[in-house]
Amino acid sequence: MPMEKRFFLETFGCQMNVVDSERIVDLLQGIGYGQVAEPADADLILLNTCAVRDKAERKVYGHLGRYKPLKDENPALILGIGGCVAQQEGEKLLTKLPYLDLVFGTHNVHKLPEMVRAVENNRVRCHETEFLDRETRLQLFPTRTFADTVTRFVTVMQGCDNFCSYCVVPHVRGREISRPSAEILHEVRQLAASGVREVTLIGQNVNSYGCKGENEMSFARLLAEVDGIEGIERIRFTTSHPKDLSDELIDCFGSLKKLCNHIHLPVQSGADRILNLMNRGYTREQYLAKVLRLQTVCPDIRLTSDIIVGFPGETEEDFAATLSLMEQVRYADVFSFIYSPRPGTAAAGLPDTLNPAVRQVRFDRLLTQQEEISRSWREADQGRVFEVLVEGESRQGNGQIFGRTTWNRIVNFEGDRSLAGSLVPVRISRVYRNSHLGKLVEN
Repeated sequence: MPMEKRFFLETFGCQMNVVDSERIVDLLQGIGYGQVAEPADADLILLNTCAVRDKAERKVYGHLGRYKPLKDENPALILGIGGCVAQQEGEKLLTKLPYLDLVFGTHNVHKLPEMVRAVENNRVRCHETEFLDRETRLQLFPTRTFADTVTRFVTVMQGCDNFCSYCVVPHVRGREISRPSAEILHEVRQLAASGVREVTLIGQNVNSYGCKGENEMSFARLLAEVDGIEGIERIRFTTSHPKDLSDELIDCFGSLKKLCNHIHLPVQSGADRILNLMNRGYTREQYLAKVLRLQTVCPDIRLTSDIIVGFPGETEEDFAATLSLMEQVRYADVFSFIYSPRPGTAAAGLPDTLNPAVRQVRFDRLLTQQEEISRSWREADQGRVFEVLVEGESRQGNGQIFGRTTWNRIVNFEGDRSLAGSLVPVRISRVYRNSHLGKLVEN
């Protein structure tokens, strides 16, 4: 029997938003809505948003503007916004966008069904952006114990207590809480039983899991427990704050056989003066010491990172320090961004006289340098055989399937879809910027 109502959902931002969107899908299906691929076919359009950078926020408003004509044509269409922009702006969005029907914040996804019903039945405009207390939040962690995919995100904690001066996350996600380890391990066991072979443990700062007086095991111990679950072949985690990366956690890369040889370790800047202004809680020397320990414990490890270009007050000397750190670490890839002030953050109040053109030139220089480093990593993979976890049919088509290496590199190759969920040896025949092409090595 077809669903009575249809919804279209658009997701922006990080893995946490992806998990929240999975929960939104479940909640809406529970009240009789079916998901569609085109907004024009929907009775309800929702955007799950990201506010971490100005560009991401502006993109959300652009998409909302494109949906307004659909609302003009069909006044019964419900248009809603959730996630970090919703949390940041709250009720103001309803004033700013008269065609918007509902706004729900990061702590209020569970209230979405009743909000949708209120709009449907009473044609009232709704907003829910209050932060919830700790005990209530602990009862609302998203859980998925069945999946039809090979890989899965598993939420282990939420929120952030670091208050980096440029970052809006603590303001829109709230303070840190850790999910009970028993719940996490139960979810992973159930996922493994349903065919999931790789789990990525996620949170705003997974390194501080269990460190806020919850009487919980450390994150390193949690990884060890997941490592022992039958059926799970690979473990990843994100995101890590360098100041909270313990020696115990670093040692996991040498002792846990299922933990992938990759870590995303955002540095943001290579200059101590800028790191201090950013309130990052570590120095360049301390960061590099942790990198060296990672490389010693796991010589095959590859690192990726985040870097902000043009932070207020950044000098040419500061920027040169960032370039030299990149050259020293040799990241496999870097996600780099031009600084943009975010509402409510400490950095938004710093004097900023840096010319936008200078920011752009530095950004381009950084991209050029990192591309040379990334290319060297890619070229070193040419001709080598890697173990690949097959995820399914490739977007490339032509009878290809795809999987990822331990370093999270996509590899496309010819093979049968029945290999999904299997670890197979693949020889790399061609390397590209965003993926590799390989050939299955027959046993």
